[in-house]
Amino acid sequence: MSGKSSMIVTALTAAALAAVGFLAYQASASAPDHTTAGKHPSASASPSPGKGKDGADQQKTEVPVPPNSGEGERVVYSLGAKRVWLVTADGKIKRTFEVTPSAVSPAPGTYKVTGRSLKIPGSDGVPIEHVVRFAVVDNVVIGFSSAVDGSMPTPNAKKKTGGIRETREDGTAMWDFALGGTKIVVVS
Repeated sequence: MSGKSSMIVTALTAAALAAVGFLAYQASASAPDHTTAGKHPSASASPSPGKGKDGADQQKTEVPVPPNSGEGERVVYSLGAKRVWLVTADGKIKRTFEVTPSAVSPAPGTYKVTGRSLKIPGSDGVPIEHVVRFAVVDNVVIGFSSAVDGSMPTPNAKKKTGGIRETREDGTAMWDFALGGTKIVVVS
């Protein structure tokens, strides 16, 4: 009889895990693609304190966008500089910031945002938010994210993780800027 009981418990546990996984997927798929009403402030909107008249964060735009990193609206990620630029359609830097690269890096090239999740567990076990995915390398999903606890650990080369960590503030800016289909340009 205990053999049947353990089979039933195993089946119920598997069903519960499948249900939780499905609900987590459903929640991430139905999460809003944007946390604000519009992608960019309207022309009549007043800029926030510390921002210029075009809404760009004046304290975060000193580093120029790398040459040969494309045109138009895009996210530029420099592997060597460990830096990201959020570039508007007219070529202006909306924001730039340093990141902690993942253990697995994408090859230089042009990608598009393929998925987003508001909050999920990171591949290193740390809860993360504002996940913006854009590539897969050797079955490892690559994307930008922020740790909910604010940590930015050095990636463990022994673990194949694809999370490019940004501060929570920078993660929010990325989340608001890089909607589904947004161009991501990776340079060396």
